[in-house]
Amino acid sequence: MHILFLTDNFPPEVNAPASRTFEHCREWVNAGHQVTVITGAPNFPKGKVFDGYRNRLWQQETMAGIRVIRVWTYITANEGFAKRTLDYLSYMVAGFLASLFVHRVDVVVGTSPQFFTVCAAYMTGLLKRVPWVFELRDIWPESIRVVGAMKQSKVLDLLEKVELYLYRKASSIVSVTHAFRTSLMQRGVNGDKIFVVTNGVDISRFSPTDKDTELLLNYDLQDKFVAGYIGTHGLAHALDTLLDAAKALKAAPDGDRFRIILLGDGANKAALRQRAETEGLDNVIFVDSVSKDQVVRYWSLLDASIIHLKKDELFTTVIPSKLFECMGMAIPVLHGVEGESAGIVTREDVGLLFEPENHEALINALRRLADDPNLHARYKANGPLGAKRYDRSSLAGQMLQILKVQAGA
Repeated sequence: MHILFLTDNFPPEVNAPASRTFEHCREWVNAGHQVTVITGAPNFPKGKVFDGYRNRLWQQETMAGIRVIRVWTYITANEGFAKRTLDYLSYMVAGFLASLFVHRVDVVVGTSPQFFTVCAAYMTGLLKRVPWVFELRDIWPESIRVVGAMKQSKVLDLLEKVELYLYRKASSIVSVTHAFRTSLMQRGVNGDKIFVVTNGVDISRFSPTDKDTELLLNYDLQDKFVAGYIGTHGLAHALDTLLDAAKALKAAPDGDRFRIILLGDGANKAALRQRAETEGLDNVIFVDSVSKDQVVRYWSLLDASIIHLKKDELFTTVIPSKLFECMGMAIPVLHGVEGESAGIVTREDVGLLFEPENHEALINALRRLADDPNLHARYKANGPLGAKRYDRSSLAGQMLQILKVQAGA
C-alpha cells in the first residue's frame, strides 16, 4: 500500500504534529508499506529555515525509509493570524501541486490543526480518485476564537463552514481524542466514520533516566526542586500563570528551593521573557527549542512537569501529547488542563490536577509534590506503566488498519 501524507510539520521540527506523523510513518514503513510525505522546509516555530535546508520549490530526502518531499511555502514565525494564514494557504497550493507528481497512491492523509492542509488532501484524493483521511488534531478554527487571535468575523464563520464540509467529505476521520469525536457527531458528522487514535509516546526514546549532570551544573539546579514546561509558548497555553507562580514563590520563605524551566518557542515567548526580566524572576529559566535528540536531556532535569492550557471549555477536549512523554520518562505531572486529559492523569495515577490559570492552585500542587517523597515516588513508578498503554508503535498499527480498510488493502 502506498500512503501519501500531507503535513506542514515534520522533523527535524520537534513539535507534537511533527513527532506523531514521523513516528506513525516510520512504523508503516517498517510494516512493509510505501510512505510519501509532502511537507515544507523545516522552520517551526521561529519562521527560520533550519540549517541544511532551503525554502525551494522541490527538494527530496529519505528519512527512516520515508520519502519526504519538501515544497516552497511562505514562511513566517508562529504568530500573527494573517501571516500564518498565508503560510497555510501557500502550503495548501504547493502541497497539492507536488502531489500531482506522486504516482500510484492508494490513500491520502491530511492532518490538522489548521485545515488548509486537509483541503489539499481532499483535492488530491478527488483528483487521484482514492480515499482520503482527515486526521483531526484540533477543532480549528474554533481555537482561534478561544485564544483571541482573531475577533468574531464572517471570515471565521466561513472557515467553519469549510471545516464542516471537509468532515462530511472525508472517507474517514481519525481523531486524537474521544471528545473531538463526540463534538463532531453533535455537529451532524456520521460517527461511523470517526475513529479515535490518541497521541502517544515512543517509549524507546522517552524512558526513565537520571538527571543530566552537565545541564544540572550549567543551570545551577543542584538541590532544587525543578518544575518545567516543555513545548510551544502560545496564546492557548497561558504561561503567565507559571510566572505568577514564580513571582509568589520568590516572595515566599521557602521559595528558593524551587526553579521553573520554560523550554520552547512561540508567539508569547518574547513577552514572557520580558516580563520575567522586568519583575526580576530569576527563579525562571528560559531555554530555546532544542533538537529532538537533545530534548530528553532537558526532560531529565524535571522533578515535575507542568502541563497547562487556558481555562476554556474547548480545551477540555484536548490531550496534550507531552503528557505521554512525561509518563514514559517517569516524571510526575502537575496538570492544569480540565477534561479528557485530566481523566488520564487520574486514571493512570501519574500526577496532581490544578485549576487552569490559578497560580495559587499550581503552587499548592507543587509544594504537595515536593513535600511528599512517597507521593512523588508513586507517580514516578506509575508513569512508565501507563505509558505502555499509549505506545506509539501500537497506536500507529491502529491507524494503519483504518487506512488499509479505506484503501481496500
